[in-house]
Amino acid sequence: MSAPAPTSLHWPSLTAGLVLMLAGTAYPLVFARPDGHADHGLALLLFWAMSAGFVRGVGFIPRHRAWRGLFSGWACLAAIALAALSVGLRAG
Repeated sequence: MSAPAPTSLHWPSLTAGLVLMLAGTAYPLVFARPDGHADHGLALLLFWAMSAGFVRGVGFIPRHRAWRGLFSGWACLAAIALAALSVGLRAG
């Protein structure tokens, strides 16, 4: 069995994860609809982006293809884009 390849911090993903964590902690209504009720779809997308940002950001790359895809830097970006699209469609 070969040793895993060394990885390093992935700053864009880690920054995205940290920003989402701090924004959600400081202003939890970011996960809510305008009427104040929870927007579970938006929360799912933002928590997925935050999780993917942390996993990839600290340099961990899962071995299994499905997990590697779900917790990649591209998945973080896709989840943020889908969350922005969700908010945009709701507002418009």
